Amino acid sequence: MEAVKMFFFLVGLLLTFNKCAESFTTVDSIADLDNAAIQTVLSHSVESISSQCLRCICMAESNCRPIGCIMDMGSLSCGYYQIKEPYYEDCGSPGGDWKTCANDYWCATTCVRNYMARYGPNSGCPNTCQTYARIHNGGPNGCKRSSTLAYWRRVQSFEC
Repeated sequence: MEAVKMFFFLVGLLLTFNKCAESFTTVDSIADLDNAAIQTVLSHSVESISSQCLRCICMAESNCRPIGCIMDMGSLSCGYYQIKEPYYEDCGSPGGDWKTCANDYWCATTCVRNYMARYGPNSGCPNTCQTYARIHNGGPNGCKRSSTLAYWRRVQSFEC
């Protein structure tokens, strides 16, 4: 546990994202790191979702454009990755409000990375783009649901 604390402390000394903004701040101790900053560090850990996989998911969801919000299965999905409000809450709410973050590429990407860091390792599925895409589409257990296979085929069509 001490090694983990030291890791966060050292990373925090270098830089900490300030709610998906372009500004960075240094911190003096791990106590200064907020939840979103910790999630951001976790999301960039070994075996996290690749940039290529993120690009393919983004293309499958919105042609990687900030398309606003669309009604999907009874609730709104917004932005580059068509993020729903509960997904945004699960990713640690990395920047301002849900709709604004979902329509900001860097904030939305941080949200998806955080979500995958939270649910990917405990999914019981291998750390592959297929797993991440299916979790993105079907929630924490999406990699085990047959209903997410068609979505995975769509993601694959973008060369993933």
